[in-house]
Amino acid sequence: MKIGPTFPIETTALLVPSPGSPFTISPVLIQNLRPNELLVEIKYSGLCHTDFLLRDGALPKVTYPSIPGHEGTGTILAIGPAVKNRSLSIGDDVLLSFTSCNECHHCLEQSPSTKCKLMPPLNLSCVRDDGTTAYQMQDGTPVSGHFFGQSSFAKIAVVSELSVVPIKGMSEEEMGIWAPMGCGYQTGAGTILDVLKPRKEDVVVIFGMGGVGFAALMAAALILEVETVIAVDLVQEKLDLAKEMGARWVINGKETLDVVGEMMKITEGKGADFAVDTTGVGKVVQDMVQCLGQGGTAASVGAPAPGVKIEVDVGMFFALSKKWIGVVEGEVWPVEFIPRLIQAYKEGKFPVDKISKVYPVEDIEKAIADTESGKIIKAVLKFQCQLQSPTHGT
Repeated sequence: MKIGPTFPIETTALLVPSPGSPFTISPVLIQNLRPNELLVEIKYSGLCHTDFLLRDGALPKVTYPSIPGHEGTGTILAIGPAVKNRSLSIGDDVLLSFTSCNECHHCLEQSPSTKCKLMPPLNLSCVRDDGTTAYQMQDGTPVSGHFFGQSSFAKIAVVSELSVVPIKGMSEEEMGIWAPMGCGYQTGAGTILDVLKPRKEDVVVIFGMGGVGFAALMAAALILEVETVIAVDLVQEKLDLAKEMGARWVINGKETLDVVGEMMKITEGKGADFAVDTTGVGKVVQDMVQCLGQGGTAASVGAPAPGVKIEVDVGMFFALSKKWIGVVEGEVWPVEFIPRLIQAYKEGKFPVDKISKVYPVEDIEKAIADTESGKIIKAVLKFQCQLQSPTHGT
């Protein structure tokens, strides 16, 4: 009778040896699996800006070496005995997202993304809730993992039950296309669909046309059919694609000295009803707030570097009844929301296949360079290392 995998399990991870170091492919050992965790063989993982923050040492309390990754798809290899979702089986395909405590009243109400009492430490500290990690180097050095409850830059990942979104029957191609659903795509789309909820006649401005920005654009222009969506970016090729995917107007911030003035010209002085910033850049966030019209709402969804500040004319902010909110992970419940996005994809209203490209994990630096240059919108890594599945005791 199988009683579970035999530890330690050797696998391969794309880890960060020290703050500021490049991503490095290294063998690691998985020491144990908690009763409320699963082992997942990662097939694909999206490459996200937050992974760069971990690489650069910008996340407090993270120790190194550390395994990033938080937009994975894969197949279940083992299930801890305390996992509550009894519908999960070994061999099931899953998509991975953030985790939460599953105990506070916000989690029990299925609204954990900004209100769960343990949201930041559980997702950003790269350790379990008690400070332990399942990973170590072959010489015994502890390796921080559990990033967003998953660390999907490992070929075999130890995953929190709350990070698992069952999507049975995914094809190989779909695993690659849908991997970023668990963070970037749900952040952009959730901000539009579940937080801002613009009407067709509203004006929506989106700053930063990366994966999150395009997800917000598609949600507004294709799913909600908002008639006036304005896309702002520094790369003209991204803006050309944005027009193909529903943006009525585009503004090139590299060529336009006064982005707010240009946006006001487009809207005949009325300003935006809703604005979304995906960059976290202080000047861009300031433009986002300034471009709002009467009663407008701005949403910051891009993670800024520590210490970023902006200037706000408080009197005008008050007089125009503006609102500025922060939105984490689209404020969605992934198990419910991600299937909605997949259905929209199947209906042609969320064509994320047009903005992503798959790279072998060994080509991580090329994927980064292509993303940073604007050559591609969203990079997805394919974990194609040939490794044996974990053995089971009898």
